[in-house]
Amino acid sequence: MRPEEEDRLLGKIAHLLESGLKTQVEPFPETHIEFAKILDELRALPQEDLRAKLVIGGFTNTPYGPDQMRCLECMYYLVHRKWCDLPELAVPVEPDWWCRLWRI
Repeated sequence: MRPEEEDRLLGKIAHLLESGLKTQVEPFPETHIEFAKILDELRALPQEDLRAKLVIGGFTNTPYGPDQMRCLECMYYLVHRKWCDLPELAVPVEPDWWCRLWRI
């Protein structure tokens, strides 16, 4: 994906989240099995179903939880590209966003 396409997609995601898209932030997967189950749900989606990816992934456009977790500290976040490198998501993200697939 070219940088201008990533910017356009990032803007679309930001708009969806700012517009109040309800996402599944809970339950947060505490075990490998729960995490894998969410990945299976994402794999079953059509590649272009962005809205469903955001809902199932549990995206927020703010840090989340008492520890204020955010994409910036997630192991899947590519800092210089502002990108979530988890293959089942593979979307541009802002550093202060979060999703329930967050891992360190």
